[in-house]
Amino acid sequence: MPDGFGRRRRDGGGHPPVPAFRRSVTAGERSRESSHQVAETANGPGGGRMRESTTPEGVRILSEYIPGVRSVSVGIWVRQGAAHEPRAITGASHLLEHLVFKGTRTRGPRELVLALERVGGTLDAFTSREHTSYQARILSEHLPEALDVLSDLVLNPLLREEDLELERQVVLEEISTVEDTPDDLVFELHGSDLWEGHPYGQSILGSRESVSAMRIEELRTLHRDRYLEGELVVAAAGHLDHDLLEEMVLERFQGRGGGVVSSIPPPPATVEQRKTHVERDSAQTHMVVGTRTPGRNDPVRFPLVLLSSAFGGGMSSRLFQRIREELALAYTVFSFQSFYSRAGVSGVYVGTRPEAAHRALEAILEEYQTLSRKGLDASSLREVKDQVKGQVMLSLESTSSRLYRLAGFALYDQPHRTLDELLDLIEGVTPDEVEAAAARYFDPGAQVVTRLGPGSAATA
Repeated sequence: MPDGFGRRRRDGGGHPPVPAFRRSVTAGERSRESSHQVAETANGPGGGRMRESTTPEGVRILSEYIPGVRSVSVGIWVRQGAAHEPRAITGASHLLEHLVFKGTRTRGPRELVLALERVGGTLDAFTSREHTSYQARILSEHLPEALDVLSDLVLNPLLREEDLELERQVVLEEISTVEDTPDDLVFELHGSDLWEGHPYGQSILGSRESVSAMRIEELRTLHRDRYLEGELVVAAAGHLDHDLLEEMVLERFQGRGGGVVSSIPPPPATVEQRKTHVERDSAQTHMVVGTRTPGRNDPVRFPLVLLSSAFGGGMSSRLFQRIREELALAYTVFSFQSFYSRAGVSGVYVGTRPEAAHRALEAILEEYQTLSRKGLDASSLREVKDQVKGQVMLSLESTSSRLYRLAGFALYDQPHRTLDELLDLIEGVTPDEVEAAAARYFDPGAQVVTRLGPGSAATA
């Protein structure tokens, strides 16, 4: 997560990993926009300066200078993801992300990766619910080469039919990998149960049927309509100068038109409690328990993060101590959260032997009940604030983590926050806010339960 929150990335696919108001800037405002850049000084470990500007075509450029490093993490985000897709072409954003790596007008597939790998850099991409991202990490002197490659991928892919036939098979193998990985598959199944037909429940990978039927014309249309300057965010964090970054972006991103703001999925309806069991011959029963939450910009996100961390965020958490240490019902149990533009999800995963599944679920729901009724006492709240603040500070020592956080300001229309400001928001969460969030979102009666594994009386 861009703010350093979260446990296990479940939004992804393609090349392994990982957000609407927007002010447009006309050509006549170009010089004024360049001179009026947002600048903040981040306090704390490795703190640097964040700046932002916008090109005449609408590309938002964000940077954070981090003293003491020699590298740069840089990425281009497109406001296009699985939640924007018509149901007939689910998986199109992810398949397009794959296909652009098959070659551009100036580079073949090997040249694309070799351009950065030969100087020690890396090239990466992923698709999420609301965005597609292309990123690189390189030494600072190779930032121009990285932007050359990234802009080439985003703006100039060949999108050939013969390449689609090859990459289609790769994505079908990726779908098979998820199907053969039950602790991944159960999240896909839970998402379908939780969102009940809402776009947030659509598979990022798509289905075998939709991927098999995808036509090259559909992917070319998607690229033509969505990969436009007005839909792009360029962000970079590390040893760099914003003015030079802006010059490089202006040189590489011109002439394709501003595009339109991508539609944000409507807010989902209220979710009702349900339990689903999917029969599967396996050594374990895998379960996800969770409910919908407000979206990324809702202030309840901060008490929810604290509650989730105390609930299942580490070895000292309630679930780990109860489910693993006290009852020995599981090797792996953890809480997770994801926040999108319109809504989010907060939940728990556990993998356990089939004969213990019923008892494990029962114990988890008992812990949900205790937390929803009592919240966190003063001592527990103090401990989890210190824990989360420490995790945030440690995570942001990475240029890649700072890159995700930086891009999130533009993608989710959030104000730039220094590290100290973020820590203050966490520290400022009150006991009443925690109690209210616990009562609403950790009520066992509000949870959707999805189980994947052998069926028996013990797991019914």
